Amino acid sequence: MLTILDKAKDRLTHLTKENGKKYVRLSVKGGGCAGFGYDWSFEDKATDKDLIVDDLLLLDPIYEMYIIGMQLDYKDDVFGANFVFNNPNAKSSCGCGTSFSI
Repeated sequence: MLTILDKAKDRLTHLTKENGKKYVRLSVKGGGCAGFGYDWSFEDKATDKDLIVDDLLLLDPIYEMYIIGMQLDYKDDVFGANFVFNNPNAKSSCGCGTSFSI
């Protein structure tokens, strides 16, 4: 469904500990310059319907069609740090990579 690469997993683990939560939730919301955007939040508990990836990331099944096959990576270099969404379902994306169209 979704693959979390090592650098992203390390960053998500750090963020959950820093925020005192067990999980990070990834959602897809309408908006952004390309039509859809990724939205983050923290959670203590998963719901009965949540998909759980690597006991770290929560996804509501309604977003599965938008992210199936996606690889989540994290880039940290001298020019900045950000999550990288390698989403094969995205027909296009904005320049910053945080919004996409299907």
